[in-house]
Amino acid sequence: MTLTQQSAPYAHWDFVHPSNGDRLRIIPERGGLVSGWSCGGREILYFDQDRYADPSKSIRGGIPVLFPICGNLPGDVLPVDGVDHPLKQHGFARDLPWQLQLLEDQSGVCLSLSSTDETLKAYPFPFRLEMELRPVASALEISTSVHNCGDAAMPFSFGLHPYFNVSDLAQTRLTGLAECCLNHLEMAEASTADQLKRLPEGVDFLCRPAGPVSLIDDATGVTLQLQHQAPLDLSVVWTEPPRPMVCLEPWTGPRQALVSGDRKLVLEPGAKQTLVCRYTVSYTHLTLPTKRIV
Repeated sequence: MTLTQQSAPYAHWDFVHPSNGDRLRIIPERGGLVSGWSCGGREILYFDQDRYADPSKSIRGGIPVLFPICGNLPGDVLPVDGVDHPLKQHGFARDLPWQLQLLEDQSGVCLSLSSTDETLKAYPFPFRLEMELRPVASALEISTSVHNCGDAAMPFSFGLHPYFNVSDLAQTRLTGLAECCLNHLEMAEASTADQLKRLPEGVDFLCRPAGPVSLIDDATGVTLQLQHQAPLDLSVVWTEPPRPMVCLEPWTGPRQALVSGDRKLVLEPGAKQTLVCRYTVSYTHLTLPTKRIV
């Protein structure tokens, strides 16, 4: 079977690509979380299994989904038509149970989430999300459709928060980012080069579109490239030492976009928008020093 339910090392669904053997681990009931991606026999995603076992703690690992906001809002409230709706950081999609099904061609899976009475209290817009994940050769393609199921224009932001394994933050580089960024820790403009020097100390910054972004682990020779398409083309970089991971996140809009209007997306009633990104894995063969024979 291509999609099977597993109980170890924790309850999850296991998808194995029928051609290349690459594997996804999915936990639909915990925010539609993809907790593992094995590509060419190497686990690409970081996942803190001990923390995951405590439901009172936020998850550290996998690919959490950010919707209907990325980041936070002032006072953690979303004002709509004069009414303040409580909406916490990154929204609620990462906390709710999703539905999971196999794609018809068996090349991947589809995760879906629809609005409920509870989500309407925080975000008064009926919606449906459908996220298709395909582990193609040496890559993971993610295509998300956002549907406005209501009768009013629907503002939203969308993002992904994937955690990637690295061997050592001090031997990790990123290329392809814009020269300037927004330092989320100070909410001030900063030099991207200066922020990248601080990966081992902990960073949280956002870059405007500049093309594909590569995460390079010099110790292992593994390069992960994020290829994103507008409007899912902002790049957020986050580290939390001593965790051996880097988050390289595609967002549609910055923090507070639904209030500031900066890159706020709006869907008309009955409309949908498809957001696409792709992570590609490549390897540089490291040359080990050889002893000179005399």
